[in-house]
Amino acid sequence: GLLNNGCFLDALGLVPHVFLLFSTFPILFIGWGSQSSKVHIHHSTWLHFPGHNLRWLLTVVLLFVLVCEIAEGIVSDGFNQSRHLHLYMPAGLGMLAAITSIVYYHNIETSNFPKLLIALLIYWTLAFITKTIKFVKYDDHGIGLMQLRFCITGLLALLYGLLLGVEVNVILRRRYMWFPCPTEVKPPDDLQDLGVRFLQPFVNLLSKSTYWWMNTFITSAHKRPIDLKTIGKLPISMRALTNFQRLRKAFDAQAGSRWIWLALRQAFGRPLVLSITFRFIADLLGFAGPLCISGIVHHISSDNHSVKLLGVHFISSEAFLANAYVLAVLLFLALLLQRTFLQASYYVAIETGIKLRAAIQTKIYHKIMRLCTSNMSMGDMTTAQICSLVARDTNHLMWFFFLCPNLWAMPVQIVMGVLLLYSLLGVSALIGATVIVILAPLQYFVATRLSRAQKSTLEYTSERLKKTNELLRGIKLLKLYAWEHIFRSSVEETRRQELRNLRTFALYTSLSIFMNAAIPIAAVLTVNFDLSPAVAFGSLSLFHILVTPLFLLSSVLHSTVKALIVNGYFTWTQGCPTLSNIDIKVPFGQLTMIVGQVGCGKSSLLLAALGEMQKISGNITWNKAQYMSGRQSLNILTACVFRKRGSVAYASQRPWLLNATVEENILFDMAPNEKRYKEVIEVCQLQPDIDTLPQGDQTVIGERGIILSGGQRQRICVARALYQHTNVVFLDDPFSALDIHLSDHLMREGILKLLRQEKRTVVLVTHKLQYLPHADWIIAMRDGTVQTQGTLKDIQCAEPELFEQWRTLMNRQDKENTTELKRKSFRRPMYSTDTLATEDEDEDSTTSTDEDSLRAELRHRTTIPWSSFATYLRAAGLLLLPLLVLSQLTKHSLMVAIDFWLAHWTSRVIAAQIESDCEFSHSSYLQVFCGLCALGIVLCLVTSLAVEWTGLRVSRELHCSLLRTIVLAPMRLFETTPLGNILNRFSCWNRMDGCHIPVTLECLSRSTLLCVSAVGVISYVTPLFLFALLPLAVACYFIQKYFRVASRDLQQLEDSTEMPLLSHYSQTIEGLTTIRAFRHEQRFKKKLLEHTDANNISSLFLMAANRWLEVRMEYIGAFVVLIAAVASISNALCSQLSAGLVGLGLTYALMVSNYLNWIVRNLADMEVHLGCVKRVSGLIHTQPESYDGLMTPAQVPAGWPKYGEIQIKNLSVRYDSSLKPVLRHVSAHIRPGQKVGICGRTGSGKSSFSLALFRMLDTIEGNRIIDGIDIAKLPLQTLRSKFSIILQDPILFSGTIRFNLDPERKATDQMLWEALEIAQLMPVVKALPGGLDAMVTEGGENFSQGQRQLFCLARAFVRKSSILIMDEATASIDMATESILQKVVMTAFADRTVVTIAHRVHTILGSDVVIVMKHGAILEYDEPDVLLEQKDSVFSAFVRADK
Repeated sequence: GLLNNGCFLDALGLVPHVFLLFSTFPILFIGWGSQSSKVHIHHSTWLHFPGHNLRWLLTVVLLFVLVCEIAEGIVSDGFNQSRHLHLYMPAGLGMLAAITSIVYYHNIETSNFPKLLIALLIYWTLAFITKTIKFVKYDDHGIGLMQLRFCITGLLALLYGLLLGVEVNVILRRRYMWFPCPTEVKPPDDLQDLGVRFLQPFVNLLSKSTYWWMNTFITSAHKRPIDLKTIGKLPISMRALTNFQRLRKAFDAQAGSRWIWLALRQAFGRPLVLSITFRFIADLLGFAGPLCISGIVHHISSDNHSVKLLGVHFISSEAFLANAYVLAVLLFLALLLQRTFLQASYYVAIETGIKLRAAIQTKIYHKIMRLCTSNMSMGDMTTAQICSLVARDTNHLMWFFFLCPNLWAMPVQIVMGVLLLYSLLGVSALIGATVIVILAPLQYFVATRLSRAQKSTLEYTSERLKKTNELLRGIKLLKLYAWEHIFRSSVEETRRQELRNLRTFALYTSLSIFMNAAIPIAAVLTVNFDLSPAVAFGSLSLFHILVTPLFLLSSVLHSTVKALIVNGYFTWTQGCPTLSNIDIKVPFGQLTMIVGQVGCGKSSLLLAALGEMQKISGNITWNKAQYMSGRQSLNILTACVFRKRGSVAYASQRPWLLNATVEENILFDMAPNEKRYKEVIEVCQLQPDIDTLPQGDQTVIGERGIILSGGQRQRICVARALYQHTNVVFLDDPFSALDIHLSDHLMREGILKLLRQEKRTVVLVTHKLQYLPHADWIIAMRDGTVQTQGTLKDIQCAEPELFEQWRTLMNRQDKENTTELKRKSFRRPMYSTDTLATEDEDEDSTTSTDEDSLRAELRHRTTIPWSSFATYLRAAGLLLLPLLVLSQLTKHSLMVAIDFWLAHWTSRVIAAQIESDCEFSHSSYLQVFCGLCALGIVLCLVTSLAVEWTGLRVSRELHCSLLRTIVLAPMRLFETTPLGNILNRFSCWNRMDGCHIPVTLECLSRSTLLCVSAVGVISYVTPLFLFALLPLAVACYFIQKYFRVASRDLQQLEDSTEMPLLSHYSQTIEGLTTIRAFRHEQRFKKKLLEHTDANNISSLFLMAANRWLEVRMEYIGAFVVLIAAVASISNALCSQLSAGLVGLGLTYALMVSNYLNWIVRNLADMEVHLGCVKRVSGLIHTQPESYDGLMTPAQVPAGWPKYGEIQIKNLSVRYDSSLKPVLRHVSAHIRPGQKVGICGRTGSGKSSFSLALFRMLDTIEGNRIIDGIDIAKLPLQTLRSKFSIILQDPILFSGTIRFNLDPERKATDQMLWEALEIAQLMPVVKALPGGLDAMVTEGGENFSQGQRQLFCLARAFVRKSSILIMDEATASIDMATESILQKVVMTAFADRTVVTIAHRVHTILGSDVVIVMKHGAILEYDEPDVLLEQKDSVFSAFVRADK
């Protein structure tokens, strides 16, 4: 009956679709869901129903099958005389219903109202029944697997059945119908937290695969810049803590020897498998392109056949696939799917990599927290090494995970490629493949060389950055000694070696690019027994597919090697013993003092008590009964680790500050208590300093307290220790950087009053012996052992000699004690009052222009900084640039010419086949083909060499200019610019040296030229294409416009969140002892997790934005292919367009889809790199100091200054043209060989006086005449090389002791030993392995603070100049050593002029003349005895005994 009518069967299929459309449209339009739980959650997603992903997948497959049904209907209908709408109309309606079903489901899911799914349940049931009836009827009429429609109907019945199963599963799991109590579900915790904005894990499958949820995020970036607030928090599963716990669990689960790799595999292996699977599918779909194109070219002219059954035509699958239009649509769908899977694979791999990086970084941090301090001081592990481990090596691991899918996908690509070639070329394909395989080891060799060059480059880069860091940290000393050029040339030497390696790297990179181009062509040419153009076209593209995986294989192997190296850093080494036979006890609630000479182990004793030194034998006991017994004692037998102790307030010898406000540094996470805070500020006399800071105690200090003096940093650290409520306080030489007033005040008010009142146990290391009478217990150290211990009386009886020695020194110090003087300011304000005033004015003006600046900023963000590009090109030079442009253009013209030649050849072959009367000769065509290919290969090599060389040249020029500018810049630059900012400009080169800019530029030009030539070729083949191109071009323009802004913001955000992360590491390493003493490890770990998460969320958003762009660009590319295919097929069928040109057009269309997103990505990268150039060129334009003088070095008399006579006439100087003068109308006359002492309050101009002699400050008026020559006329280098100066802060450089004393290599060994003997260092240096050639670690960390200061003294003695300036040089030296030095200076420099700036007034009592300064002017100027006789003189007030 009716069921035997094909038309009725098709009409019956309409019933379910019509039902669904009529039942769901009203619900969708009314939008009833707005009252549901959507209100409580601000995200447009909710908990997924059971079977969510399966439903989406089945719906996508259903849509694909329905498209095939429509296409089959249209093709079959082509065989009928009249139109049969029922062949494709129901399928069209079915497609609409399928789309409606998924939209409807999505709305119900986000509203969490499953009861309305009943409509879908009915729809799937009806659809399943109608399709099954149709399928059975086809089978009854003998329609079988040979007919395509039979297969499609069967598939549809199966899909509807599966979807019905999914629907029933939702009912059973959620129990929302026919069950008495439905299942209660809650949305994920992440979505209840409104701060989570990264929605990728929570959205539906379509949004996941197309990154649809990113649309609003990326478009909003145009309206306002993206910051950490915009991107919100990480979902719980992606946070560093979650992933660290997962890694630790996997690590702990291993029995026996633990392998980090096994733990990583166990913790993060599963998503990687998913990524590899996606990659497999994408690669298999990738082969659809070449196959469909060859099918289209082949089938344009062939005819199709059909069979008539049930009153309509049926076609076979072969006939269906022989239709060129069908192939075009299939090609389009295959491209869409392939790109989606590829991007999904990338996403999963990178997301896993980011999680893994977070876990490893947290693991390293936990390891650092347990790291022994001796490893750091002995140079086993430097801060730089650990930072590089965190910044670079964890990234290598992350990229290894990203490249991992490639490792697995390559074999599949290779096998598939060879099989397809075999089907195309037969046995000769194997010969071509063999050529590629034989050349693979060559590729591997090049890749290993590449990796080796890269590794050694990285070593030189870190060496260069370390040297640059030292140069910048010690720039003041280098300028004063005129050594900046020695250090600059040292950096340049390392840079030259780095560039040498980079050249090798560039050469091998060019070689690998050249081989990539040459190998496929070589393979094609080896199989030219009978090379027809169709074979040439197909095999060339397939050989290209083959070469890429082989080349990638080597680079992936290398990132694997890099990742493996990282594993080696997880163990730390042993230190060597410093203390021996220690047996002491520290009484509870009393003041214990530890004294001894420089380097005898005082600080080590404190560290041992804190458990910071490695245990060899013995133990430490911290008695717990603090409140029960009156005395608590701390017994130390031998330095060792004993962890069970409470928090200890500890102030280290080298002040350690956080990158935080002054208040946060003092509170150190304790509850704020205003009364106590004020009390501590008063005790440490910090109020006047706080008043001079721009934002008071809310001023951010840090980066080693960049805007504070040594004394201020020291007092903040002491304030931190005093503020804490701990029972034990350890103070390691807190007076070293303080003058006598501050020391006395701190001792009296802080230690003797505040801490004593609170009954706290205080252990104080000091050189100030005058405080010994206040001690309840004294420990005297000598050469790493306890010389004696007890009360002062005990020691007087037991060690009378030692006591006498102390008493003479104590008397000397008593003389120095001064009357209490109130002072307005203790430290030179970093910001003078007038600069503060201008800052306030600036602030008023800025508020008014805020709106305009935001508008300008937004406008600026959408443009590319091309001016920096011009700077970059200028540095490239005139020769390389034209070569670069020419080679690029010629190479591309050649590539297009080769393809056109192939197309022309194809057309000739087909024409000859049609005429078929004459024999066609391939030889002439083949010769031209070979010639063009050879030329193309050569040009490939030329281009890549030009690119690499340009990059290196620019990099060399810019680095050289930057280094020279920085070295010659005035000191003001270093005082006002944070060191990290300057260093950052130098590390920019890591970005630019990997020759990022030229490579990006080459990539950009290549992609652009390819796309332009592709559009040109397609338009030439089918001019119709140009009309369709317009809307696609507009879409492309808007996508790239929005993407570039968001991408740049996210990239900058990623960089800016990485800096705090790295600085948190270096900060922790520097303050490790303090953190552990205070027992603040957990707080710092928490802070690390915050920094890591902030960095990771920016990385995740950046990666999601890249995927967003690529998916869209590749979809547009797929449309280009579809339009080009349909247009050229129509053209070929109507106007006999040659098959060769159709093939050419389609090959180029495929290329567009590949290269479109690269254009945008490279544009975005280019912007970031040019920003880097902009920052560098900004620094390069700094105005240098005037190094030239009116006299040439040759005109300066030999041996000047011979006598050391200094005349200063009416001198006024200032730090900068915008600041007030620091010396006003100063006049003085220092006779040859005089010993002059300068004293005065802090900020009175003492140091400025000494710096003025070196022309370190701007001169406003006046002259400085030394030995008859006005120093303003001398070349700066000559002037500074003639004097010696010893600064307050001891600076040592990494290298040998010899290098530290005499970088110019002018002195003999005897002179060096002599200087060391004068500085009391001879025994220390002789005991070291290597003597003068013993190594000094970074910053001189392997010597104590006092020893470092003595080395600086020795350095000044080596120079033997006739003028020596000592700027508070003996601050951190014990009294005994200082008194010896004073004598030595007086004898060794008996006939020379010595200017001493004094901290301790007694050091200048023996001077010939004393100068007292106040507010930048000379207040008193006479012999000390004369000034002491005048009772009202300021000097006598300084010295008057405090009886």
